[in-house]
Amino acid sequence: MDELKSRIPKGKIRIGVVGLGYVGLPLAVEFANKGIETLGIDLDTRKVDSVNKGRNYIDDVNDEDFKRVVASGKLSAASNYEGVGLCDAIFICVPTPFTANKEPDISFIVKSAEEIARRLRKNQIIVLRSTTFPNTTEGYVQPILEKTGLKAGKDFFLAFSPERIDPGNKKFKTNNIPTVVGGVNEISTELAALVIKHSVTDVIKVSGPKVAEMEKLLENIFRSVNIALVNELAQLCDRMGGVNIWEVVDAAATKPFGFMPFYPGPGIGGHCILIDPYYLEWLAKAYDFQTNFISLAAEVNENMPFYVRNMVQRELSFKPVSFKKARIVILGAAFKKDVDDTRHSPALKVMELLLLDGATNIVYNDPFVPQVHVDGKDFKSVGITAKLLKDADCVLITTDHSSYDYDFIIKNSKLVIDARNATKQVKKGREKIVLLGDGR
Repeated sequence: MDELKSRIPKGKIRIGVVGLGYVGLPLAVEFANKGIETLGIDLDTRKVDSVNKGRNYIDDVNDEDFKRVVASGKLSAASNYEGVGLCDAIFICVPTPFTANKEPDISFIVKSAEEIARRLRKNQIIVLRSTTFPNTTEGYVQPILEKTGLKAGKDFFLAFSPERIDPGNKKFKTNNIPTVVGGVNEISTELAALVIKHSVTDVIKVSGPKVAEMEKLLENIFRSVNIALVNELAQLCDRMGGVNIWEVVDAAATKPFGFMPFYPGPGIGGHCILIDPYYLEWLAKAYDFQTNFISLAAEVNENMPFYVRNMVQRELSFKPVSFKKARIVILGAAFKKDVDDTRHSPALKVMELLLLDGATNIVYNDPFVPQVHVDGKDFKSVGITAKLLKDADCVLITTDHSSYDYDFIIKNSKLVIDARNATKQVKKGREKIVLLGDGR
């Protein structure tokens, strides 16, 4: 252990990263950027092939950095776990979805731990990075690894360090976001922190994995609850009339303390914010505890695509066309602006609801998402033209991409339903706009 501890600060170690998605690939590139030999592992052979050929597929990863570390041999990828036995530290960055019944699915974590266990040796550092519920590290991963006869905190070292990726964020990347880490004992925390410092400067140590796991849930549930608050107020403003929720939030945001602005929308997407409340709700039941406040917030957010669907149906009811025959153009398929990530995208949920209700003439545009699969059908992004907009009975903005020319969109459309306040700077043609939460 002392020999390993002396090598870590010098970067004389090998790193393994299991899972080469939005979390794993940026992390692997950061380690490789520091001159550390890094092996990425993913069962998706397309990702493995892309890495080994120097083809970047994650927008948040710098293309030049990516090509350089691959060309130098510091970053390589494999579609099997054979190489983990040679790694000094292994980061598990696999998906943690939920089931159809909103129960946690940690099967990817379990399978990864089982594969690592088959090749586990003394003095390896295992760090779980996937978002999950408290006690996953100690209650699931540790027992799997200890079936080898090796003991965590003595023969190998185990910790949890949650990811804090914000897709599309130009300011905060993997290498400048403070990172929390909690090990199963003090030496596990220390060794994991030493390794992580090669990828980020600011590492915050906590007393154990459960604290780090709960901390991650708190981050995302904090956002879920506050987004739900403004989503509910947006609906109230629409009901009341005469009060615009966007103006209300901006006015409140002028207070220099005690307030943080959150904004309404067609729902929440991505991996963490939508899923984490259900992870905590599931865990709480084991302790005969109901997370009523948190669960209600999640319910409000999940109902927003239905509310936007209803907005479309209501506005089309005033037009000389039936809902089923109405030409609907949806702008945006990604779950947030300026990214290609469609995981749990509310835009796709709205699209699905419209199709299920019988809409037969729907097209979409997204400059980052060339095709989507919704309700058993494949759709390809269409180009935005004046004719497309003029022929549409309704244009629905579900993702406020920066590249959209909103003046052009409003000018050529008959009706625009804006679920993101994307058109706030548009001066002409505002009578065509129906804004979520505008109180009209």
